[in-house]
Amino acid sequence: MTDDSPSSSASPRHPARPRFGMAQGSAPWLVPALGAAGAAALLARRSRAGAVAAAPVIALAAGMTWFFRDPERGPATGRVLSAADGVVQSLDPQPDGRIRVAVFMNPLNVHVNRAPLAGVVTGVEHRPGGFRPAFDKDSERNERVIWTLETEIGEITVVQIAGALVRRIVPYLAAGQKVEQGERIGLIRFGSRVDVYLPTGVAPAVEVGQKVRAGETRLDAD
Repeated sequence: MTDDSPSSSASPRHPARPRFGMAQGSAPWLVPALGAAGAAALLARRSRAGAVAAAPVIALAAGMTWFFRDPERGPATGRVLSAADGVVQSLDPQPDGRIRVAVFMNPLNVHVNRAPLAGVVTGVEHRPGGFRPAFDKDSERNERVIWTLETEIGEITVVQIAGALVRRIVPYLAAGQKVEQGERIGLIRFGSRVDVYLPTGVAPAVEVGQKVRAGETRLDAD
């Protein structure tokens, strides 16, 4: 399901963040984890048993902090940029002539997603569904948020797909808003896959198995 209301606070039109920040929408998970880690650290100072008990709590908080990181990305060149960090899972021709570039995100990847082109958000549609692992063929029925962007090369569709874990997609923008290329559009908490549909006539420049970075890796060929 989606969570948190869309906000423009992630937009580059606002003052720049530090080079390493936390993702918008991460607070419901990150704040309790860090609070528990602080309490565990105090307990660890009192006894060896407390230190043993505190270790997994502190490790979990560290993992949460790493998962929800939101680094800045430098300007990149290319008409269509990757919307997600991860590995190209498949390149799938569609009946209407478009090509779907599916990028799988593992738990170590940055999970903040970005706009592949500048344009106007013409649609943000939430579709409920299941929560199969993103690499499973049945993930086509998973819960998702479908973004439609009107751009200089035509309509671009970006699909955020929830995975098997916590199942939360956090949109940052709403229909009618302008978006810059590489601007943050949303977060998938603990999952899973992002698809970019290249318009008819636009060939992919990436290959299956290739690592990509949101807002930096070019998806389309010249």
